[in-house]
Amino acid sequence: MRIQFRLNGKAVQREVKADLLLVDLLRELGCYSVKRGCETANCGLCTVWMDEKPILSCSTLAARADGRHVKTLEGLQKEAEEFGRFLAAEGGEQCGFCSPGLIMNVLAMERELKNPSEEEIKEYLAGNLCRCSGYMSQLRAIRKYLLEKGGQG
Repeated sequence: MRIQFRLNGKAVQREVKADLLLVDLLRELGCYSVKRGCETANCGLCTVWMDEKPILSCSTLAARADGRHVKTLEGLQKEAEEFGRFLAAEGGEQCGFCSPGLIMNVLAMERELKNPSEEEIKEYLAGNLCRCSGYMSQLRAIRKYLLEKGGQG
């Protein structure tokens, strides 16, 4: 089947098989920030935005992107770099494998929630797994980032 969608602002047309997952299509298209982790939709590594909402691309068929707008970390470089500085300053990047999915969700949360409490931040990011950090450094970075951006943090 032929699908058409916008990827990071650019028009894409692609012939896809009915069972192709969005994570695989995005990687074929050069979006290497989108990663496979658990392959059970539990770790958040494959997070992308579809029509500005975070989704798990490992459990979404590529055909669902037809007519939609998809953003990956590659399409959010400025915002990602800004938050990434906070993450690095707090030692929250560790190995960095989970960072793209975490950053996609933090940026989505920033747009969706106004002045989130610490509990709301934890709840929003509950699906992001990190095997290195213990989460406290990431949480400090998120709070400082939101505080600077005008949110409560």
